[in-house]
Amino acid sequence: MKVRPPGPGHYDEMLLAGNGIREHYRDYGQWLESCDEAWLAQRRQEADLLFHRVGITFTVYGDEQGAERLIPFDALPRIIPAQEWQVLERGLAQRVQALNHFLHDIYHEQHILREGVIPSEQVFTNTQYQLAMQGLDLPHDIYTHIAGIDVIRNNDGRFHVLEDNLRCPSGVSYMLQNRIMMMRLFPELFARYPVAPVAHYPSLLLDTLRHATPVDNPCVVVLTPGRYNSAYYEHAFLAQQMGVELVEGVDLLVKNEHVYMRTTAGLQQVDVIYRRIDDDFLDPLAFRADSSLGVPGLLSVYRKGNVVLANAMGTGIADDKSIYPYVPDMVRFYLSEEPVLENVHTWQCRRPDDLSYVLDNLHELVVKETHGAGGYGMLIGPKATQAEIEEFRARLKAAPHEYIAQPTLSLSSCPTFVEEGVAPRHIDLRPFVLCGRETRIVPGGLTRVALRDGSLVVNSSQGGGTKDTWVLEEVTPC
Repeated sequence: MKVRPPGPGHYDEMLLAGNGIREHYRDYGQWLESCDEAWLAQRRQEADLLFHRVGITFTVYGDEQGAERLIPFDALPRIIPAQEWQVLERGLAQRVQALNHFLHDIYHEQHILREGVIPSEQVFTNTQYQLAMQGLDLPHDIYTHIAGIDVIRNNDGRFHVLEDNLRCPSGVSYMLQNRIMMMRLFPELFARYPVAPVAHYPSLLLDTLRHATPVDNPCVVVLTPGRYNSAYYEHAFLAQQMGVELVEGVDLLVKNEHVYMRTTAGLQQVDVIYRRIDDDFLDPLAFRADSSLGVPGLLSVYRKGNVVLANAMGTGIADDKSIYPYVPDMVRFYLSEEPVLENVHTWQCRRPDDLSYVLDNLHELVVKETHGAGGYGMLIGPKATQAEIEEFRARLKAAPHEYIAQPTLSLSSCPTFVEEGVAPRHIDLRPFVLCGRETRIVPGGLTRVALRDGSLVVNSSQGGGTKDTWVLEEVTPC
């Protein structure tokens, strides 16, 4: 099968300039060229059918054509050589370690604010800063037990962190199911390639959650908003894989300063809650009184140290896009190290000089809401109409502190099986970092792909798909 080359100046994960094949893709490239397009299309149809049967869907809110969708799955993997993964792994662990230090600091001594590394007003006026967390000591000082860090590769061939997801990072179930699907569709490839496994992630997650509390043999549950949540499939999948209960707020209650789960055998004390609910909805007595998703009195139990929440309340301040530009400074401040992974250059529109530059160059930049997610509320200048640019100009002038801007990056591309055959499509990567007795990262992550030609938006809610991510293990000579 013929592979269409990328445009000039673009970094492609598989193809070199002049259409040569990168060394770690060489065997796979030869296999792909020998494939029949009709046969590969059959494999894709088989994958779609199996995903439908399993129920791997997500919800698109406000979609008039129906909320439930299947995330498009691409049968061509993204391959990362061992030496590149080692750099990524080291940089991700360093970054999450610094973010945990930052969270502990801003809710305790606030050294980084007193030293002026980060302006105090950007923390204390942020809606994600939780006053209820001030002075609260957590086991092992861990705030973010599970992190999903979005990484992109630019035209220079280097990895950059695009954003940090620390509240309720999602997508790991698709990483696991993509691997299961690839092994079913193409078992011969896994016999030929030393692909590092990812199937042990649920056991690592459970070990991380159990380590989060000093209680022996703790009871762990997954707290979901319910089946109408966009990521409900993932909540159910992870609970099943870990062998723990999936609960909703109505299944839990507070009694005698502890949290209990209603079971057919009576009440059972809960020690660790892997929560997939935002802070505001966790406790209607402490936050939003109209929330029916949380547990009344949960905050009081949490502050007494009688239950652990993963991730902790108040972690949202560390993944806010207005805080993102300071993460490299956090690495230097807390770890006395240089960041292994660089940020993407970011203009903070709250700064007058940055705002002036952004307003003058909107047609070249990507503008994002500081609290935005899922690809919503953003402007991609080179793809926008003049009317859209002017609309964003008005928004920026009205509330500059709510926006950041970044250059329009040319995300690396990867061969993808689309309607016109195998063609380059832009991708990113979300590895998942677990923080417990040690920091652990399964070798891989969720590769998201922009399926439309030339698109840079990989979010599933905006029409993106996913790929299996292969990290090649180092082969030791006999």
